[in-house]
Amino acid sequence: MPGAGIIFLYVDEITRQMQIRIIVVGRTKEHFLKEGIAEYTKRLSSYCRVEIKEVQEEKLQEPLSRNERDSAMQREAGRVSRAINKNSLVVALDPGGLPWTSEEFARQITGWELSGRSDLAFIIGGASGLSEGLLDNADVRLSLSPMTFTHQMTRLILLEQIYRAFRISRGEPYHR
Repeated sequence: MPGAGIIFLYVDEITRQMQIRIIVVGRTKEHFLKEGIAEYTKRLSSYCRVEIKEVQEEKLQEPLSRNERDSAMQREAGRVSRAINKNSLVVALDPGGLPWTSEEFARQITGWELSGRSDLAFIIGGASGLSEGLLDNADVRLSLSPMTFTHQMTRLILLEQIYRAFRISRGEPYHR
């Protein structure tokens, strides 16, 4: 049957779902944040596969020297790096990163999806942030806001923005 292989490949491309891994330093402790994270993870299941991978945060006591802080961030960076899939497009959350609007973020995710970059890894640092090495090796640095959020709250905000991006890109109501 002529063209059958093409139809098969086309269907395969449609059914393949984007994989989003959110790699975070530390655990979410607050119950209200856990509920919100669970809710957006559930909502996103219609659009993509989401995995949240928590890596151990260094336990530090103030006051810290710069060397102690940098050393702790390097240990955290090693754990984060091991959690990133080899083929992932890496997006580092960074206050100095790109300040995309929700619409720009939606266009970017759609662009990655259409170009075959269907494995995304978003990395969120701990209380001290991400090491310069992780930031330098990321494909994209993204800022969610010029404001500062706790690293635990950032997870919920990121999940909501990913959900919003999928809704926007599919023309579904939500983003007001």
